[in-house]
Amino acid sequence: MAPPTRSFLQDGHRGTGLSRRSLLAGLAVFGGLAATGCSRVAAEDAVEGGNLLDRLRDQGSVKIGIASEPPFGYVNDDGEPTGEAPEIAKVIFSRLGVDNVEAIPVDFSALIPGLKAQVFDIVSAGMYITPERCAQVLFADPDYQMPDSFIVPAGNPLGIAKYEDIAEQGLTLATGQAYAEIDYALAAGVPNSKLLILPDQVAGLDAVSQGRADAFAGTNVTVMDVVEGSNRVEATEPFVPIVNGEPAYGAGAFAFRPSEQNFRDTFNEELHKLKESGELLEIMEPFGFTEAEMTDLTAEELC
Repeated sequence: MAPPTRSFLQDGHRGTGLSRRSLLAGLAVFGGLAATGCSRVAAEDAVEGGNLLDRLRDQGSVKIGIASEPPFGYVNDDGEPTGEAPEIAKVIFSRLGVDNVEAIPVDFSALIPGLKAQVFDIVSAGMYITPERCAQVLFADPDYQMPDSFIVPAGNPLGIAKYEDIAEQGLTLATGQAYAEIDYALAAGVPNSKLLILPDQVAGLDAVSQGRADAFAGTNVTVMDVVEGSNRVEATEPFVPIVNGEPAYGAGAFAFRPSEQNFRDTFNEELHKLKESGELLEIMEPFGFTEAEMTDLTAEELC
């Protein structure tokens, strides 16, 4: 079952902060789009199901939208896109005859608008599949499934293990901008007044260690990554949120424009080959993913 959705959730599984370089790059992209008017947006494919993949093969390059969040998608110190989603994209596009993968970093909230505006060709940021997003974009089947976890003070003195613990104790919960975890918290009874919305998990760690929040909610891999080596905070055991009595599985995938079903379907075929051969896990392991995060869920099920 997909995570719950609200009108403000336009990104993937969670929001993120941007480096200054990423933010400037994203602003420059959208500034350039505004300057050219609507000409790019109007140029929709006339071919039923779309022919974008053919055009990408001709030019030998694809632009992927990322949100500068390790381990899902970011630009490394050498200026190269990496993370689980960009690395999957590199393998699949190489096999589809597109050798160059260029990353366009934007804020999470700009991923779907940027895709629609043709700022980039595909969203490659581990975006959670939700029914609301399925009404806006086409998803490939998910490449991972992820439980949640909390950043809490060392020793977890308040015994926080699930969102209901936050609500019952009247605690302050921090989470990221446009994270799906906002909806999980609200569904568990945490009031808006007790939510502290921050740029990213690093800001969340600081808020918890400084006492401005009792916990920070994020995906397990993200939380584990940021607390590593800290003696001020720790990660709670991973768990699957329960929403309306049902487990809310967070499953991330690549997103495509609705006009590009042919592109999505061909990409999906290659993704399934990676799953069946075990190569998908090999690609994702360096970023902290394990067999536990592999999934057979489909976009159809989650939509």
